[in-house]
Amino acid sequence: MNKAMHVSSIVGANNYKKRKVSKGRQKIEIKRIEREESRQVTFSKRRSGLFKKACELSILCGSHVAVIVFSPAKKPFSFIHPDVPSVIDRYLSPQSSQPHYSQDQLLGHVSAPDATVSDLSAQLAELTGLLEAAKQRKEALKKKARTLQGNICVDGDSWDWLS
Repeated sequence: MNKAMHVSSIVGANNYKKRKVSKGRQKIEIKRIEREESRQVTFSKRRSGLFKKACELSILCGSHVAVIVFSPAKKPFSFIHPDVPSVIDRYLSPQSSQPHYSQDQLLGHVSAPDATVSDLSAQLAELTGLLEAAKQRKEALKKKARTLQGNICVDGDSWDWLS
């Protein structure tokens, strides 16, 4: 009786839609994606997958993990566990027995000398100061140009281009 009930339920279940047969997970050729929109979508999906794997690695193995990626639009994204100072200190510590390899070193390319975090931080602070000074000069020149705009006119031309 149980078999008969099972067969009748299958026979009566012909009203369902047939599934599309897929080819399953396909291997893709690793090369640059030409279409910008497709490249951005792929970046977003793979970035989240990469961060998920980094998180799993840190939880399962108790490891310190830092992943920094830049999008095609040049926006930075990062995953760091447990925190930035401890990961950087661990990476830079002289007691570390494992060598640190850059992509260039792994691919056999000659790379520039490594800069320390403190060197890069000092360089960033200096450049930030220069940028702020340039912004202040720009604003001062704009202000001066606005005051001159109402007073001077050369051959009937306006000074609108200074705005």
